[in-house]
Amino acid sequence: MICDIALVAFAQTDHRRTTDDLSEVEMLMPVLHDVLDRTGLKTADIGFTCSGSSDYLAGRAFSFTLALDGVGAWPPISESHVEMDGAWALYEAWTKLLTGEAETALVYSYGKSSPGSVRDVLTRQLDPYYVAPLWPDSVALAALQAQALIDAGDTDEPALAAVGARSRADAAANSHAQLRGSVPQGDYLVRPLRTGDCPPIGDGAAAVILAAGDRARELCERPAWIRGIDHRIEAHSLGVRDLTDSPSTRLAAEKAGAFERPVDLAELHAPFSSQEVVLRKALRLGDDVRVNPSGGALAANPMMAAGLIRLGEAAAAIHRGESDRALAHATSGPCLQQNLVAVLEGDPR
Repeated sequence: MICDIALVAFAQTDHRRTTDDLSEVEMLMPVLHDVLDRTGLKTADIGFTCSGSSDYLAGRAFSFTLALDGVGAWPPISESHVEMDGAWALYEAWTKLLTGEAETALVYSYGKSSPGSVRDVLTRQLDPYYVAPLWPDSVALAALQAQALIDAGDTDEPALAAVGARSRADAAANSHAQLRGSVPQGDYLVRPLRTGDCPPIGDGAAAVILAAGDRARELCERPAWIRGIDHRIEAHSLGVRDLTDSPSTRLAAEKAGAFERPVDLAELHAPFSSQEVVLRKALRLGDDVRVNPSGGALAANPMMAAGLIRLGEAAAAIHRGESDRALAHATSGPCLQQNLVAVLEGDPR
């Protein structure tokens, strides 16, 4: 069994408020070509392909099969799909490579939120018996969590505003981000969350390539080695959870080895400013750790791809020599219900 697996390439779209002129396949294909070109690989060289997307966003069943047209599924390929953010597709690909059944893997994800009301679509994630019939949208639930943090004394509205301002300021250097530079804090959407505390609605896609052992070193000058990766889940019922904490994130980080040595960079999938407060505490991140230098999900939040982008951005920082040990986090579900944590390292310099 092979144990050394690395992210060797990462590509993403320019994230836009709407892509009415593009189908999912048309949006995805340039990203797939880009990530393959970065390694010199062809589709036929890929041992395993895994994707992440949501039929609820596309509005039709088995929509992910159409995206395979962009990959090239003939001659037949080894392929799988998760109805989740692409970060979980990466986890499946990682386990595939660990078994030794493949040496390289292509992971991609995409989402178009612009055609409908994503706040309403996300209610389909809720408990279908007690919560979903009430139709609390995603912003209202995030506001519930933010208010709990304020009541507990963990943050306040100016501190939340500072998180959003910092994220968009950092995104000024990220040409792919949807919101860059100074963005007004805006009016309340659901108190205590203002527009600036919430992610932009937009469309986008991302892809990464994983490789094992010496193959990774052949394809990338400085691979981002996955030293540990784990994902955990909170209880489905919001009423039995402490919304000011994230035990699942803490446990996933512990199992991934995040607490064994300090990290110098963290890419956190925190679509709402209040969620960064929860994640910083759960992951024990000090002020010396650079958090979301890419701008994070507050600068660009393509549904089903934003979590994979966090892993890709952390890996890209290692590729560029800007980080030696990075933490990447992805989430899914209301109020940080499901959480994945990965620890990435570059070879010593």
